[in-house]
Amino acid sequence: MNNVEFTAMKDGTREDYLFLKPLEDAHIRGTADRVLRELRLQEEETLPGYKIARLTHGLQAATRAWRDGADVDWIVAALLHDIGDGLAPQNHDRFAAEILRPYMREEVVWTVEHHASFQMYYYAHHYGWNQHEREKYRGSPYFQSCADFCERWDQSSFDPAYDTASLDVFVPMVREVFSRKAHDPAIRQEGVVKGLPPVAVAAE
Repeated sequence: MNNVEFTAMKDGTREDYLFLKPLEDAHIRGTADRVLRELRLQEEETLPGYKIARLTHGLQAATRAWRDGADVDWIVAALLHDIGDGLAPQNHDRFAAEILRPYMREEVVWTVEHHASFQMYYYAHHYGWNQHEREKYRGSPYFQSCADFCERWDQSSFDPAYDTASLDVFVPMVREVFSRKAHDPAIRQEGVVKGLPPVAVAAE
């Protein structure tokens, strides 16, 4: 059997779906490779006008998180937080969050999902927009984590002079995250607030 027999899913047999299951499992195992491939495209397909490519921005944010002693969830989130810029420029934050959601703790995914609103604090007033858009999320237990993520790792990572680590440093971390069991409550840790490493720890 090389292909299923059906042309409409409702007509599929048990044999068809048992045939598909290992193929789908193999596809899921290839998620990290596809994510990394999309990330590498950002080296060339970047927004004009910035001093660095979008890939370098992600690498620089991840490097800052890594050097601050952050855990692997924060580091990979920093690396991938703008991966949706090319395909979903109007909601890139939510796009990235949905990629990460099955494999990371809720705090980190929430931060990625809302970072665009929090980033407005740094520039929105120049366009006459609401600089304090993030305030509508003030009641979230993850508010401070997102504010710190943007302040320490996102808004500061557009510096061509920064000693940014190469993608090779982070590839094993990406593979670790996407090899986890999807939607595992032990990974998701709903409602748990860990925050970013204290600045004093990062300085050490």
